[in-house]
Formats: sequence, structure tokens, C-alpha cells
Amino acid sequence: MFDAHLHIIDPRFPLVENHGYLPEPFTIADYRRRTAHLDVNGGAVVTASYQGTDQTYLRAALAELGPGWVGVTQLDLDATDEDIVELDRAGVRAVRFNLRRSVSDLRLLTAQALRAYDIAGWHAEFYVDATLLLSLEPVFAKLPAVSIDHLGMSTRGLPYLLDLVDRGARVKATGFGRTTIEDVGEVLRRIHAVNPEALMFGTDLPGSRARRVFEDPDLDIVAEAVGDLDGWTAVTSGNARRWYRCPEPEPGAAPE
Repeated sequence: MFDAHLHIIDPRFPLVENHGYLPEPFTIADYRRRTAHLDVNGGAVVTASYQGTDQTYLRAALAELGPGWVGVTQLDLDATDEDIVELDRAGVRAVRFNLRRSVSDLRLLTAQALRAYDIAGWHAEFYVDATLLLSLEPVFAKLPAVSIDHLGMSTRGLPYLLDLVDRGARVKATGFGRTTIEDVGEVLRRIHAVNPEALMFGTDLPGSRARRVFEDPDLDIVAEAVGDLDGWTAVTSGNARRWYRCPEPEPGAAPE
């Protein structure tokens, strides 16, 4: 399994209080204990709002996790081309824009996403309610590669999300207890029907601020929604590996 969305909160590195919130630690050791039975052999470590644009924690996490793991970062607006190149060498593969926790200048956001793509081939990830997707159309129209976190958070904007998927966007099948979606399985089915390569499953561990964190039965919801082994393999591994340009593990390789 490739966990397409997880957070590592290492107390050795700085955190930024966000709306009065600071998370509890969740180290690589904690993550491995929680997922030991899931046969996870790769994933994407995603920078959260409370980690700001600090890169030290992400570099350390990717170095410890090793091959098969990639990073998703937030960048300072004054990050240089060489900064992006060095992060790419460290295993970073995407830049994230958290529009749920902060307001961004869309012009600067677009410029940064395009620069990251031009320099290192990074796609842009958006933590945003799907109801705002239509208003972001001028941004998405310019970006060559986009993914949306947590199923777009709600069903109210699902038509916009499905349109984006039809045009090549990917969607994180993550954070089910973070959304206001009542029938997660139905949303998964509709996305998968538009593009079987779109969905990418992730645990969203440790689920900071979510009403409910990841539970193993969430995987049953995915399995029922996609309907067959090929779909299951794509959503829990293949789709994300291709999107993050992360090769399949060697046959017989044991998870970390």
C-alpha cells in the first residue's frame, strides 16, 4: 500500500500555532506502530498548516523513511529555484496550498505553482472545500497538474470536483472523518467512474483536528466503492505512485 497522505509531527522541529492550535507529536515510530498491519511500503508526507514553510522536519522524515517515500511541501514566496531543486533531490514531489486555514493571493499562488512545475515537475495540491473550486477555475486553467485533498470536503461542490477530475485532476481519498460528506462511498464511486486513475487513498494520520481519525473500516468503504481488485490496487497504490513519480517496490520487499 502507498499512503498518499500522512503527517509527521516531530517535536525536534518548529511548529507554528495556527488559530490557537498546536498538535501533539506523531513521529515516524508512532506512524509505523499504527500502520504495521497495513503493509504500507511507501507514501507521501504532507506538510500541514502548523508546520509553515519549515523544510527541516520534511528533509529529516524523508531521509529516515527512505526509498518509496515522497514529500509535499509549502514554500516561502521567496524560495529560490535552487531551493526547489534541492527539495526535489530530497524527495519532495508537490507543493501544497492550504486554502482552508489561510487566504492566499491567487496570482502569487499560480506563479509559485507554475514555477515549481517548470523547475521540478511538481504538481499542486489544494486543501479546499469543493464549493470554492469554480471560483478557482482561473487558477486551475493555468496549472498542468492538480490534486484535491480529502474528497473536496463536501458534496455541495461535487459537480465542480467531477468536472475537474474529468480534465485530469486527482483526488485524495483521505480524511473521511474530516469532511461533511454523508455518503463517502457514493462520492468515491462517482469520482472513480469519471476517471479510474483519479483516486489516491491515504490515512491522513494522525488526523489532527478531524472529528474522526482514520479507522481500518475506511478501507472497506474504498474496496466496496471501486468494486474489483484492479480498482483497489489502483486506488491504494498504483495511482498515487504514478502521480508522485514513485516506482513500485521491488518484489518481495518488506515494508519499513
